[in-house]
Amino acid sequence: MDNLPVHTAEPLSTGLEPDISDRSGFEPELGGELRQNAVFVDETVCIGCGHCAHTASGTFFLEQEYGRARVIAQDGDEEDLVQEAIDTCPVDCIAWVNYNDLNKLEEARKNQIIRNLGIIGDGSALRRSINQ
Repeated sequence: MDNLPVHTAEPLSTGLEPDISDRSGFEPELGGELRQNAVFVDETVCIGCGHCAHTASGTFFLEQEYGRARVIAQDGDEEDLVQEAIDTCPVDCIAWVNYNDLNKLEEARKNQIIRNLGIIGDGSALRRSINQ
């Protein structure tokens, strides 16, 4: 009986498991969900069509001051719904970005000049067309 193999209590490793230090606690197998990227709207390109806000209303809304889309919640909708909004944007102004870059993009937006998509000028052209 001395020649029988000895079994250890350690689990078999496939070599594919992540190192425990790589775990965040949000992995799907631990019951969490972690997106790898954030969604961002380039408001200088947006035309304010509202399609993204209608498609993924938990994630996008039309900002009232300028009439352009903006992200209100990174986890507002399922990824596939957000992706549909991205894929169907007529001017391709929505993209997935790295979370590390999101703060830089948000800071850069503060210095951008964004024109209001409402009535441009004093509204006289609109008044003329209504009165005709």
